[in-house]
Amino acid sequence: MVANFQSGRLDDQRVTLSALPGIQNSSTGTKRENNTTSAPQIILTPASPAPPKKVCSRPSSPTLSEDDDLPYEEEIIRNPYSVKCWIRYIEHKQNAQKSVLNMIYERALKELPGSYKLWYNYLRERRKQVKGKCVTDLAYEEVNNCHERALVFMHKMPRLWIDYCQFMVSQCKITRSRRTFDRALRALPITQHPRIWPLYLRFAHNLPLPETAIRVYPAIRLAAVVNDENFVSKEGKSNYQLWHELCDLISQNPDKVTSLKVGAIIRGGLTRFTDQLGKLWCSLADYYIRSGHFEKARDVYEEAILTVVTVRDFTQVFDSYAQFEESMIAAKMETTSELGQDEDGDIDLELRLARFELLITRRPLLLNSVLLRQNPHNVHEWHKRVKLYEGQPRQIINTYTEAVQTIDPLKATGKPHSLWVSFARFYEDNEQLDDARTIFEKATKVNYKQVDDLAAVWCEYGEMELRHENYDQALRILRKATAIPARKAEYFDSSEPVQNRVYKSLKVWSMLADLEESLGTFQSTKAVYDRIIDLRIATPQIIINYAMFLEEHNYFEDSFKAYERGIALFRWPNVHDIWNTYLTKFIDRYGGKKLERARDLFEQALDKCPAKYAKTIYLLYAKLEEEYGLARHAMAVYERATAAVEPEEQHQMFNIYIKRAAEIYGVTHTRAIYQKAIEVLPDEHARDMCLRFADMESKLGEIDRARAIYSYCSQICDPRVTAHFWQTWKEFEVRHGNEDTIREMLRIKRSVQATYNTQVNFMSSQMLKATGTVSDLAPGQSGVDDMKLLEQKAQQLAAEAEQDKPKPKDKILFVRYVLRPSLRQATQINPSMQSDHLHCVIAEVQLEQKSVPTAVFGGLKDD
Repeated sequence: MVANFQSGRLDDQRVTLSALPGIQNSSTGTKRENNTTSAPQIILTPASPAPPKKVCSRPSSPTLSEDDDLPYEEEIIRNPYSVKCWIRYIEHKQNAQKSVLNMIYERALKELPGSYKLWYNYLRERRKQVKGKCVTDLAYEEVNNCHERALVFMHKMPRLWIDYCQFMVSQCKITRSRRTFDRALRALPITQHPRIWPLYLRFAHNLPLPETAIRVYPAIRLAAVVNDENFVSKEGKSNYQLWHELCDLISQNPDKVTSLKVGAIIRGGLTRFTDQLGKLWCSLADYYIRSGHFEKARDVYEEAILTVVTVRDFTQVFDSYAQFEESMIAAKMETTSELGQDEDGDIDLELRLARFELLITRRPLLLNSVLLRQNPHNVHEWHKRVKLYEGQPRQIINTYTEAVQTIDPLKATGKPHSLWVSFARFYEDNEQLDDARTIFEKATKVNYKQVDDLAAVWCEYGEMELRHENYDQALRILRKATAIPARKAEYFDSSEPVQNRVYKSLKVWSMLADLEESLGTFQSTKAVYDRIIDLRIATPQIIINYAMFLEEHNYFEDSFKAYERGIALFRWPNVHDIWNTYLTKFIDRYGGKKLERARDLFEQALDKCPAKYAKTIYLLYAKLEEEYGLARHAMAVYERATAAVEPEEQHQMFNIYIKRAAEIYGVTHTRAIYQKAIEVLPDEHARDMCLRFADMESKLGEIDRARAIYSYCSQICDPRVTAHFWQTWKEFEVRHGNEDTIREMLRIKRSVQATYNTQVNFMSSQMLKATGTVSDLAPGQSGVDDMKLLEQKAQQLAAEAEQDKPKPKDKILFVRYVLRPSLRQATQINPSMQSDHLHCVIAEVQLEQKSVPTAVFGGLKDD
């Protein structure tokens, strides 16, 4: 290195940074003692160079090398990258001239630009050299340049920044000092900021003008507050609110707050407040937009929409992103129109429009990505993602591949096997059967959570082969699926993988049975059904299918054995369909040839049979006895059926019993059945039986029997409710009775009505005790006195009873019903008068008198 000395100062100290000694070799691959970090792109703003100062040259130049320096020079030549060698040389020359010492430091730093020790000692030496000189001396600027050169390599060393900032403050250069502090904060990690802030704040407080302090202090204080966990706001603001204010302040004033590293601050908030990522991302992008760095803002938006995990944050970022692109387009169009250029030929405008359209088109896909980041095991969202790539085969394949690799079947939401099936179906639709088979083979090895998932994969695999008419291949696949594994496991044993349990899957066995019936032999199909029954996974429908299969091949006894094996497997009510089909098939096959065996089967079926399912079997049993057995046996079956069925079906069962008994034995044989039905059935159905019983007796001429039945039934017929019964009885008495029987019927009616009234009065009294008033019994007359209501009701009942009494006449009287028009209207208005809408009117009928023939009297007639 050649150096020229003038007035004790190095001339190369005033050159630019790129020409400084040691800078050029900073990127070489040679070994250094301390590994240097990559230098940040720092734009240096040195003060304007002072005009050249004319200095008189010395009469003689200092000697560059002396005899006692030779050992050090030789050692440096041998070890140019040894810091110790240079330090020993520098210590040796401590008493030499300043220019010589500086030259040795420069030579050392050219070889070792990453040595912190050399830089620190060199800068300290240079500051000592200018101590006591005027701040306007050019030597200060040379020392500043030395600091700038050092910070190119040592920008992460807080000690150098502190010394440089203090040195700048001592020169009373306010703007450069503030910018140096700002650069220090931007360059150093946030953990080193507490070493810079006290100096910065002391510098701001000591300024004669407050503008600088005003611009720096709010952001500084907010930055300090948000990092203080013990800080409590007097206004009750949370730490997030303070952080949000700081972000708004620095993002909206990028040109005013240069002392803070905005990107690092906001990204720090992103790691702390994960529930408010949308606002923070928008603040960071807004900072770059206001700073004029539009591409950086776009990069921030892209990073945000690819990292947020909530729909709310995504919506905030996407809307802000779209608004930014719209504003860019609008600004470009406005600029183009002001310049009078043609918008159609503006490539930049077309590019911005295309970028905006692409952003809008990507929105569904980006939103789907957000949902998948929330839950990567969501099967439904993966299917939606595949649909979004419709028409892009490569993207679809990549999506399916990523989905099946990402989803954990044990954590999946939905049916993970459907992705494998859809993946294989995609290859099948594109006529790539080999690839589809590969996908299915891989799908059968996945450890699903449920056995049904693996069974569905096997079934879909077989159906794909069937669609392409590869029948033997389909049979081979399903036989492989149902093969007994080396390690058997129970179907519901979740500790075992599903591959060891799928052999008990009824879904796979059912499909195999269908294929064997269609494509296999009789023996292979029979073996499949037998295996299903042996594994005890059969259903009643499987049993019926098996028996029907055997019957189709004329193996009738084997089909009956299949029914019996199914009956042994199941209990009521699951066995109902098997019994019903078995008994029907057995009767159709043998009829009355094996009557005793059929009876035994029916008795076995009825043993422990619930009442809900007994009716069908009893009717089938009775039909067998009627057609092939004895009538009395059939009647006995009907008799048992009336007691075995549910109460709701007893009435219908009695009707069938009466009908069949009348057809076989005659109507007179039904009297005992009617009597039992009336005793057993509830009142509603007992009335119907009584009316039918009385009608039958009247048709047989048994008037007294019929009247007795009416009299018995009247005890369960409230006149106010069952007017039809009393109407029927009156019509019967009109046809077959006389005045006495009518009077007796009316007496019974009053007695029954009084009985029901007593019950109603008892209920009313109970209600009166509970409520304390009678007005609740007459809601429409709440204003009338309670006692007056009771008196009116008593008078009404007495009047009705008086009207019902027939008046004695000398003539023979008949009873006829006349409906009063006024009462007919009243029944339409007040339903409570239903029991009083008929009025019995005694009408006189004049009978013609004839003389009695003389033959009647014989000889007793008096002439």
